[in-house]
Amino acid sequence: MNYLELIIKTIFIYMLVAAIFRIMGKREVGQLGTFDLVVFILIAELIAMALEKKNGFIMGLIPVVILVVLQIIIAKISLKSSNFRKLIDGKPSLIIKNGIVNFKCMIDQRYTLDDLLLQLREKDIRSIDEVEYAILETNGKLSVFKKDDKDKKTYPLPIILDGEVQFDNLYTINKTKQWLLNILRNKKLNAEDVFYAFSKNGDLFIIKYDEVNK
Repeated sequence: MNYLELIIKTIFIYMLVAAIFRIMGKREVGQLGTFDLVVFILIAELIAMALEKKNGFIMGLIPVVILVVLQIIIAKISLKSSNFRKLIDGKPSLIIKNGIVNFKCMIDQRYTLDDLLLQLREKDIRSIDEVEYAILETNGKLSVFKKDDKDKKTYPLPIILDGEVQFDNLYTINKTKQWLLNILRNKKLNAEDVFYAFSKNGDLFIIKYDEVNK
């Protein structure tokens, strides 16, 4: 491979990778899900292999194109199906609730106490007893709500997402299924009609699908 050919291939790959990231969305690396991260690693490896080939450079990039198309298809399915999205990305886990650590949840997520303490220290939190809620997000980051936050009473828990009731969150706010059904009935709604509903200060705020699609 001569120098001119190497320069041309490098510029081409640079433009290709820039286009791939543009097509696949604008999420930061720290916000990538497990599946996204695997795809990006595979793309990097495949591009490196294609660059090393003396012959068949374009053929070596075909798997990259296939991965990008697959990722786009999966992203579109994820937007339409919450069950599929949970299968691919998982769902957030409530690690600390009302100041109490949920060790069962930590075991299920293979998330150690050292991991928890490290992420709390990164948020300038000295000990667990300063925390009201801590949620392990699907990208591995820890979202923390401190006990002394002035806005802690406004902590919004999603109760309905994409037409599906989040029963764990419903029970966390000490409400029953019947409570939710009564509110929906009064508004002449079914859960399937709701794009997003969240609890705030004991009230339920609802965003309907027809409001989103206007």
